[in-house]
Amino acid sequence: MKQHKEKILLHVCCATCSSYVIKVMAREFIPTIYYYNPNIHPFEEYLKRRLDIEGYVRSLGLDFIEGDYEPDRWQFFAEGLKHEPEGGARCEICFRMRLNHVVLYAVQHDFQWFATTLTVSPHKKSGIINRIGKELAEDYDLNFYQSDFKKHDGFKISVKMAKELDFYRQDYCGCIPSYEQSRERKRTREEITRQTQQIVSPTNV
Repeated sequence: MKQHKEKILLHVCCATCSSYVIKVMAREFIPTIYYYNPNIHPFEEYLKRRLDIEGYVRSLGLDFIEGDYEPDRWQFFAEGLKHEPEGGARCEICFRMRLNHVVLYAVQHDFQWFATTLTVSPHKKSGIINRIGKELAEDYDLNFYQSDFKKHDGFKISVKMAKELDFYRQDYCGCIPSYEQSRERKRTREEITRQTQQIVSPTNV
C-alpha cells in the first residue's frame, strides 16, 4: 500500500541552496515551494535568484509560490543592525520575519507543515532557525520540520547540483550589509591583484 504523503510549505532562498533540500523533502512530503525573500538587494539580484529556483521547481512538476517583495519592510525590522556580523542579531530578525510570513501563508492555505532550506548554508545557524520555527509552530498550531540540511555533506551536494544544473551562484547572502561587504571584498582582491601585478611587472625586474 502506497504511503500517503502530507503537503508541506517549503520556504526557499535560492536555487543553489534549495535543489538538494527539495529532493530530500520530496521523499517524505509533497512540497509546495514558497519564495519569500524581501532581504535580497538589489531587485535585479532578487529576480536572478527567483528565476533560477522557479524554473527548477516547475521542471519537477511542483507548485511555486512567490511572496511579496517588501524590501522597505525588511529594512524597517533590520534598522540599526547594519554592522552586525553575519549570524548575529540582524540574521535572527531576518529569519523570524521571513518564517513568520511563511507561517501566515501556511495557515491561510491549509498547510499543517512548514520548513525552510536556510539550514543548508554553512553560514546559517541551524539552532536559531529551528528555535524560531518551533516557536512559530507552537503559536499557530502547526508542525515545523526541524533540520540541519548542511549535515551529511548536504551543502557540498547542493553546490555540486548547482554546477551540474548551471544555476546562478551568488557571492553574498542577499541583504544590503552583506552586499556591501561582498563588494568590499571584491575591491580588496582587485587591489591585491593590481599590486601583485605591479611587483612582478617586467619594468620592476
